[in-house]
Amino acid sequence: MLFPGNFRKIPIMKPSLPALRIAALRDRLPSDLDALLVAGPENRRFLSGFTARDDSFTESSGLLLITRERAFLLTDFRYLEWARQEAPDLEVQVYTQSLGTTLAGILQDQEVHSLGFESTYLTYRQYQRLTQTVAATGPKVEWQPVEGTVEGLRERKSPAEVAAIRQALALTEAVLSEVAKDLAPGRTEGQVTWEIERRLREKGAEGLAFPPIVAAGPNSARPHHQPGDYRLEAGEPIIIDMGARVAGYCADLTRTFILGAPDEQFRKIYQLVRQAQARAEQELRAGMDSQAGDALGREVIAAAGYGEAFGHSLGHGVGLAIHEAPSLSPHKDRATTLQTGSVITVEPGIYLTGWGGVRLEDMVLLHDDHAEVLTEVGFYEW
Repeated sequence: MLFPGNFRKIPIMKPSLPALRIAALRDRLPSDLDALLVAGPENRRFLSGFTARDDSFTESSGLLLITRERAFLLTDFRYLEWARQEAPDLEVQVYTQSLGTTLAGILQDQEVHSLGFESTYLTYRQYQRLTQTVAATGPKVEWQPVEGTVEGLRERKSPAEVAAIRQALALTEAVLSEVAKDLAPGRTEGQVTWEIERRLREKGAEGLAFPPIVAAGPNSARPHHQPGDYRLEAGEPIIIDMGARVAGYCADLTRTFILGAPDEQFRKIYQLVRQAQARAEQELRAGMDSQAGDALGREVIAAAGYGEAFGHSLGHGVGLAIHEAPSLSPHKDRATTLQTGSVITVEPGIYLTGWGGVRLEDMVLLHDDHAEVLTEVGFYEW
């Protein structure tokens, strides 16, 4: 018998992070959906903690089925132990015949009649196979395409997510600083790229956020140039765009370099791009329309007569994916309201055919009243 002052305290179990995220997802599901089929690899990791990656577009390490009451991770035998260890909050179901057959059984058992699916990630062939198998197995299910449901949850970064991004960025900056010191005439873009990849790995990156871009001379007029055998030369711009991945989270960093004394053209373009970036970083904040955010940098470049030479968005969200919501784009169909806690890039650029280009990219964390610049590596000062 227990008396006052002589009782045993029972520890209160706090919900796990995946459980909290799944609960938040259920709150976001349209009322006419009984469940959501999650196919995006970053969305799967965000909701479950399961870190396996999809290395081939035609293969998947698993799908999530989130109903109003239960959460399932559907995978095959290769990932069974991995899934059990990393996703204890989900019911791991291994399919032995086909994914569609296993999915059909769960849909029938859970009385799912209206199923949302991520149309951005589920290929048409996968959709055909799943819908045909489910229909042939018995349950009558209405499939409804959805977009941005999980991505909307991922947009606001938690303190732990921001910490991982900071770590990835610090590692990226350290490697960029080392590589920049070794730039020299005669080295090829490919050789510099290999140095970036090797040093990122050696310093502890779990992988690359994306294949590095090293674009020299006239190649730097191509924003997403693929490094090759072009040799670095004095007096030509060299764009390096790179990022590490740490604990699943990405960094994104770009600087433009020049070997030897810069000429007037390089100084002019570089300073203009830096002015556009600085203005955006000073005025960006949560609550702003994303098109207005894009305009902060774009207006500076356009006013100087180079509007047509800046053809991409001012920036994009970064997290588990290198490109995610929100987008600082001039296009109306991508417009959104910027959220507190979003981590985005600010990367204006000017690209001139036959000469080259300049791009400068920082990462910033949006707050209610300002944008916190996370990037610490500096710029040319003349």
